[in-house]
Amino acid sequence: MSQATDTETEAQELTLVQAVRDGLYGEMQRDEDVLVMGEDVGENGGVFRATQGLIDEFGGDRVIDTPLAESGIVGTAVGMAAYGLRPVPEIQFMGFIYPAFDQIVSHAARMRTRSRGRFTCPLVIRAPYGGGIRAPEHHSESKEAFFVHEPGLKVVIPSTPYDTKGLLASAIRDPDPVIFLEPKLIYRAFREEVPDEPYTVPLGEAAVRREGEDVSVFTWGAMTRPTMEAAENLAEEGIDCEVVDLRTLSPMDEEAILESFRKTGRAVVVHEAPKTGGLAGEIIATIQEDVLLYQEAPINRVTGFDTPYPLYALEDYYLPEAARIEDGIRETAEF
Repeated sequence: MSQATDTETEAQELTLVQAVRDGLYGEMQRDEDVLVMGEDVGENGGVFRATQGLIDEFGGDRVIDTPLAESGIVGTAVGMAAYGLRPVPEIQFMGFIYPAFDQIVSHAARMRTRSRGRFTCPLVIRAPYGGGIRAPEHHSESKEAFFVHEPGLKVVIPSTPYDTKGLLASAIRDPDPVIFLEPKLIYRAFREEVPDEPYTVPLGEAAVRREGEDVSVFTWGAMTRPTMEAAENLAEEGIDCEVVDLRTLSPMDEEAILESFRKTGRAVVVHEAPKTGGLAGEIIATIQEDVLLYQEAPINRVTGFDTPYPLYALEDYYLPEAARIEDGIRETAEF
């Protein structure tokens, strides 16, 4: 599990979205080159209030309200990063990130290789992602696989308030571009003790949320909570699950995946993105390549469906919830 770098510090109980705001505040206070930008991030504090009050602390030069133009937001941030600043642009919902896709994959991700290392692109693109809040079209996308496929980008998805603050600090201090996806379903779902002082959680390291011997279950973001619920329910049936929260999808902690699978020989991957081309396939391929001889059952995928994200009448059916995850794990355990 993650640990704070400071051994003794004050802490408070924060929600995940409050941890985002706390992380931004700490990094802006620590480094005057850090700035936030995006539509309504200033006076309004962001659509989910993740930047609330920052403009009062740091002023309009470092908390910049922008027009509704995602390509312009990210394109401007790329230029700022190349200049030496550390911008943190916010895209209001992941489903609105597509106009900025060219700036992200054609410029931000390639800055280091294109300039032969003379320039880097230290920016963090924040976006709430995923469903479950009864939002209309384009507000519930879970397309992390788009960005994991692109070399030069790091992709981070926290599942707890503590990790959110620590991972965000690591992302802001990273010399290369990071896509930081925030599971808005759990923005205010629970609280966790979060140190007041800045700290980091390393990028690229998974966390074992529950140790077990029978089935490894790999997941991340908002799906960690129903997966943990399913694991606890199945424990009453005698199925002992190990739940691994990947936290960073690129670079992925492959050794954590392989170590868990060597122990159990069985695996299930849970994500809310559509099944085809999703990260579950990549995780399964990694297992097949490296630890095939440990495998005792087909690896199951419990995912969203290969459809556009539905409106709210079908939302609960689309998202993997504990009962569907339990069915997938049970099938693998009983093979």
